[in-house]
Amino acid sequence: MEQYSEFAFVYDELMDEVDYDGWVDYLEQLIANEGVKVQNILELACGTGNITIPLAKKGYDIAGIDISDEMLGVAREKSEEDGIELVLLEQDITELDFDVENLDCVLCACDGFNYITEDRDLEKIFIKAYALLKDGGMFIFDISSHYKLSEVLGDNTYGENREDVTYMWQNFYCEEDETVEMELVFFVKEEDGSYTKFEEFHRQRAYKEGEVADMLANAGFEAVKLFGDFGFEAPSEDAERIFFVCKK
Repeated sequence: MEQYSEFAFVYDELMDEVDYDGWVDYLEQLIANEGVKVQNILELACGTGNITIPLAKKGYDIAGIDISDEMLGVAREKSEEDGIELVLLEQDITELDFDVENLDCVLCACDGFNYITEDRDLEKIFIKAYALLKDGGMFIFDISSHYKLSEVLGDNTYGENREDVTYMWQNFYCEEDETVEMELVFFVKEEDGSYTKFEEFHRQRAYKEGEVADMLANAGFEAVKLFGDFGFEAPSEDAERIFFVCKK
């Protein structure tokens, strides 16, 4: 079972309650608060373009990278419908190969880095991001917090029955390696009324804030700020999403 293969085609439907425009507004405010001029952006793990496309509409020069060709295919279709030209590259971000340097901003939204489960791989991404940025450039990303993955999602089971898709989502948290394994089963309604079943397996790492901050420091980032749950204060103990704002 590959992650984000068939799931790519129902992802946006299941994420329809996420306020992506609000997310983009928050990212812009984080940038404004640092007084950095940002025009060009490299977005890692861009998925179906839910952050990429709104940023492009706002006039940013943005390129997106994702490991899933299926997710990128959906992003391309959406951008073409909106008349937006995007540079979209299929890559494993742990082997990031991008030859444009002196970038204003490197971005990873929607907890993409939680899918990087090995310290060495995440730190390698941080090192590459640092190298790609201009002096004074910004590296912004968010993660699902250790609290969220271990306590909220944890060993819980979720499900939903919609008109066109039904899913069951079962989680298994491993305390030893601090990862949560997610088994998802989908039933997608076809035009003839029948249902197609597919399964996916996802695995995310529950990082502690200090672990990530240490890796950022090892990569060269000295100015790092943390914010919780789309606010502008340091994260509380029960914050579910942690934003890291780093300057080179």
